[in-house]
Amino acid sequence: MNDALAFRNLYDASSPRLFGLALRILRRRELAEEALQESFVSIWHHARDYQEGLAAPMTWMSTIVRNKSFDVLRRHRQEVDNGADEFDDAVMATLRDPAANPAEALELSSEAKALAACMAALEEAHRHAVGLAYFHDLSHSDVARQLALPLGTVKTWIRRSLARLHSCLTGRRAP
Repeated sequence: MNDALAFRNLYDASSPRLFGLALRILRRRELAEEALQESFVSIWHHARDYQEGLAAPMTWMSTIVRNKSFDVLRRHRQEVDNGADEFDDAVMATLRDPAANPAEALELSSEAKALAACMAALEEAHRHAVGLAYFHDLSHSDVARQLALPLGTVKTWIRRSLARLHSCLTGRRAP
């Protein structure tokens, strides 16, 4: 119980500065919060590994936050690179709803129609994995659990599918 209290005191004393570091790297509050949470979990689990002679405590924790921030950035970079932010909320909501009526389907933008056509060209299992990850905002781990597949398989399917979608949407031949 004393360890939990000490950890709480450490968090209270250091989190504002560490959050600022994460925010400077990630530039999005929700991503900085994610990185900070992952960092403190790592700090909690590796506190016994800290070596006073190698770095000051704040330097050690800052290094963890920096590394976790770059991990979060890498995880979320695909979301930024795939161009999904170009579609407005109404288009995304319609794409998520397979029961959209014909009037709603007519309102889809040409970009959304192109995305739907490119998605249809993917293998069904790959399309399902991409849909879970991007239209339902599931992590790769969550998609792997839901599909009962190895994480590496899901990551490969999604990476290759995104490359195919990008090629399809830009008019280039898919790899």
